Amino acid sequence: MVGKERREAREPVTRREFLAKTATGMVLGAVSLGVLNRNPAYAAGTMAAPVVGPDSRATAVKEWPVKSDWENKIRRLEQDLERALGKPVEQRKWGMVIDLRRCVGCRACTVACKAENHLPPGVVYRPVMEEERGTYPEVQRQFLPRPCMHCEKPPCVAVCPVKATYKRPDGIVAIDYNRCIGCRYCLAACPYGARSFDSGRFYTQDTPLLEPYESEPALEYGKQWPRQKGRSPIGNARKCTFCLHRLQTGQLPACVTTCLGGATCFGDLNDPRSMVREWLAREGLMRLKEELGTEPQVYYLT
Repeated sequence: MVGKERREAREPVTRREFLAKTATGMVLGAVSLGVLNRNPAYAAGTMAAPVVGPDSRATAVKEWPVKSDWENKIRRLEQDLERALGKPVEQRKWGMVIDLRRCVGCRACTVACKAENHLPPGVVYRPVMEEERGTYPEVQRQFLPRPCMHCEKPPCVAVCPVKATYKRPDGIVAIDYNRCIGCRYCLAACPYGARSFDSGRFYTQDTPLLEPYESEPALEYGKQWPRQKGRSPIGNARKCTFCLHRLQTGQLPACVTTCLGGATCFGDLNDPRSMVREWLAREGLMRLKEELGTEPQVYYLT
């Protein structure tokens, strides 16, 4: 009872404050790299940064003259993105390549996606599947991130009775939340299990205080979607959008910028100069359930 009274008495926290106080906030800090990359001093490799040492009060600075391969990769992907956004939408074709040899199963992409899209319980856009191979004691674990495949021939589009699910000219499979009636036909039709149903739950709904950050609007499809009962996206099917709202503002998908192993590559498949096209030329390329003829636009390197 004392714990309950303490919880009711404390001040509500914002989403930003909550993430800052958790381990999740540490992972999501990697998202800020996209902001740093736009700083001319950082781009030139001369930006000063505070040194974190035994004495946290130290004010000494350290130069970063050399950037890591991961940072250079992100910068290259941002340049590819800028070039793609300069073309008409119908001339782009967004796609993703995930190098399973680099994936360490940290699930930073899953957490970043959850935070970026304000996803409620039961809704996950980018889970990481696990498989154990071998016989004890010589065993290995294989990790496989599984976003929406954004298929060239998506079965989810064909079964939607109200045409709420559709394929954009740039290849992204999207959902019109205002049209969706929540029939869940698309969930059954997707062979990859890449769709979820938003039943309107909250993580703190069974606690004395519903945290304000859970009601903050999602920014999917370039709009604000307040999380209120009786309003979309509650009652709708939901899925990965390749962070379309970020792409429209010149930012890479959240999962790409937070991948600790640099395993995720994203870009315009129609651009022969892009990094994603370079990855497509590597050996060991495969797609999930190719025999179904859906032609997914997410590829894997094995």
